[in-house]
Amino acid sequence: HLKKNYGREYMGIVRSTFLINDQGILVNEWRKVKVKEHLDEVLEAVSQL
Repeated sequence: HLKKNYGREYMGIVRSTFLINDQGILVNEWRKVKVKEHLDEVLEAVSQL
């Protein structure tokens, strides 16, 4: 994810979360997450497994 600051381009942080069930199957993924709002979404998804 390229970002620009003071006229220079650099690689920024891209946060992602992957939820994998006990059989090793990917059941959900979140890309470009915002940390403050993200925890509640993940906890809700985990509770539904």
